[in-house]
Amino acid sequence: MATLPKAYIPKGSDPLIEKFICCLMTQGKKSIARRIFADAIDIIKTRTKEAPMEVFSKALLNTTPLVEVRPKRVAGAIFQVPTEVPAKRQQSLSIRWILIAARSRKGMPMAEKLALELLEASTEQGAAVKKKEDVYKMAQANKAYAHFAKMG
Repeated sequence: MATLPKAYIPKGSDPLIEKFICCLMTQGKKSIARRIFADAIDIIKTRTKEAPMEVFSKALLNTTPLVEVRPKRVAGAIFQVPTEVPAKRQQSLSIRWILIAARSRKGMPMAEKLALELLEASTEQGAAVKKKEDVYKMAQANKAYAHFAKMG
């Protein structure tokens, strides 16, 4: 029987972790995704003195968007209208941005890329946090069109 990784993540442990693992998974290979996540948690454990799950939740919190812009057609013109993001979408966007940022790093295993991105996001740095800030700036720039959000 194979030995468990150092940071074994039990199945069905936390719905947020399960969601993250499912988003991390490619081609239906959940056991590989689970192993990558566990290895990333191990790497975080060695690099920082904080609890790795705390780093994970802080990273998700720091990349969670509160507003985003959505295109709305008004009288033939399309405006980028800032709208509040529902809680479920906040979580999805946060996870997606962290994974996209981790995958875009080059030249190391995925577990290491993920661990570095989570560490950076927990200290409000990195590509995922930059994406959140860009979305926020876009919403601020289009604040003049906020009144269109109330229209049908």
